[in-house]
Amino acid sequence: MRTYFKEYSQIAVGILLASVGLKAFLLPNNFLDGGVTGIAILLSQQTGWNISILLVLISIPFIIVGVFTVSKRIVIKSIIAITLLALSISLETFSTITEDKLLIAIFGGIFLGAGIGITIRNGAVLDGSELLGLFVFNKYGISIGKTILIFNVILFAITAYVVSVEVAMYSILAYLVTAKVIDLFIQGLENFIGLTIVSHKSEVIEEAIVEQLGVGMTIYKGANGYGRSGKSKKVHIIQTVINRIDINKTLKLVEELDPKAFIIEFDVNKVRGGVLKRYLTRGSNTSLTKAMVKKARSL
Repeated sequence: MRTYFKEYSQIAVGILLASVGLKAFLLPNNFLDGGVTGIAILLSQQTGWNISILLVLISIPFIIVGVFTVSKRIVIKSIIAITLLALSISLETFSTITEDKLLIAIFGGIFLGAGIGITIRNGAVLDGSELLGLFVFNKYGISIGKTILIFNVILFAITAYVVSVEVAMYSILAYLVTAKVIDLFIQGLENFIGLTIVSHKSEVIEEAIVEQLGVGMTIYKGANGYGRSGKSKKVHIIQTVINRIDINKTLKLVEELDPKAFIIEFDVNKVRGGVLKRYLTRGSNTSLTKAMVKKARSL
């Protein structure tokens, strides 16, 4: 019960932020957002119909697609979220905050992105295009990002033709800001990346990473493998997670110690526990990491 309350209260905050971005910034200046919201705004501008009603009606086909793509719980929460967003847009009224189009696009995108990001983190969507992206990915293997991008390219091209190129350009800017803020809320302000390092000089690399970066790692024993030098036997494999800020420093460090090291770099969506070097919190993990590595070697 407590979990449900926490999720829905945060979804409510997300809806409030998204509606502020739309009603206080984008809608009064005829700017669009991407996805279903953008379609609703464009149709409302051209027909004069109520945007709240259009938002709900246009979302229905995408919700139906979601029934065959995501869990029932996500669909129900998304229906509630979209309905509340439409209601919030119809009830909220704001006086003009600024007439600067650049500020409107940027801050409209910030508020809208924050609202959508918070909502997604709590298991719901405010825009049906994400559900369409999931459906296309499951059926045809086309990535979610590509599907949404194509969807929005078509939308903004229509906007440029029907309304004006200037409005389309500012709308694209608002959409890009929205997308970036969504990423920040979903992935967090600190972005981590994973590294798998295969080297015959693994012990030296381990010590250097601990000494200079202060992060934890997992060491695997490799039985054999094949590389540029042919077949190799008994090699240690280092796997670690570092802050993206340190990626160039880490790669340069490994290259200096072993130019022939084999490195795999991969994105990490979420990290919990372990010894990580964070830049948004105080303190250093170096001494703790050293102790852990010494203990691991003694086992």
